[in-house]
Amino acid sequence: MSSVPVATVPSHHFVALGTIVRREIHRILRIWGQTLVPPAITMTLYFLIFGGLIGKRVGSMDGIKYMDFIVPGLVMMSVIQNAYGNISSSFFGAKFGRHVEELLVSPMPNWVILTGYVAGAVLRGLMVGVIVLAIAMLFTHVRIPHPIVTFTTVLLGATIFALAGFVNAVYAKKFDDIAIVPTFILTPLTYLGGVFYSVKLLPTWAEAATHLNPIFYMVNAFRYGLLGTSDVPLPVAYGLMLAFVVGLGGLALWLLRRGVGLRS
Repeated sequence: MSSVPVATVPSHHFVALGTIVRREIHRILRIWGQTLVPPAITMTLYFLIFGGLIGKRVGSMDGIKYMDFIVPGLVMMSVIQNAYGNISSSFFGAKFGRHVEELLVSPMPNWVILTGYVAGAVLRGLMVGVIVLAIAMLFTHVRIPHPIVTFTTVLLGATIFALAGFVNAVYAKKFDDIAIVPTFILTPLTYLGGVFYSVKLLPTWAEAATHLNPIFYMVNAFRYGLLGTSDVPLPVAYGLMLAFVVGLGGLALWLLRRGVGLRS
């Protein structure tokens, strides 16, 4: 009986993918003073001011010591901001320098290009997340009762905002366009996503509005991984995150296929 041949991905696609990822990692480590140090300093200040000084007056939040309560939110905030910032600046830089045209005319499929850039952004997000978590251990005892939930949540969150950063870079026409979304959309959504407070403290209308914020679900799923408590059901949070990954991934591939903002 003869077996039916199974379609496989050509090995040179993996070589191309590995090349893009290595280049992104090299870029992150080469300018580590800009990619890894600033978020570490910023989060240290958050822990000192909000956790150390203000936290003593707040006491507890939902029965949890305030310092412990803000750790998941601050880690997730640093992860998504750095994943977004890495890919938006890196891919727009390639587009601005017309390096991306070489990728588009190569035999490399679009999914390899997208996966390579997204993987680099996710890795930077994870690096920063580990650094911030290590800093948090200097201020409080960090436990991870649900490691699978913790890792998958931070991975999905980084992937979502890496894909969003890619879409932003595709449409951006100048470097100023890269800063618009983080300043006017990403930062407000992050601060209003339950990083520093429980949604139960809000008025009814504000609580309902918060449930429209996707970052709220990511923060709470990650908080469940670290603290075992969440303001939203875990299946709902995962379903929303997976939907964003599929939707943004499909949009990014469509933009690459159409060459929107990439071909002059």
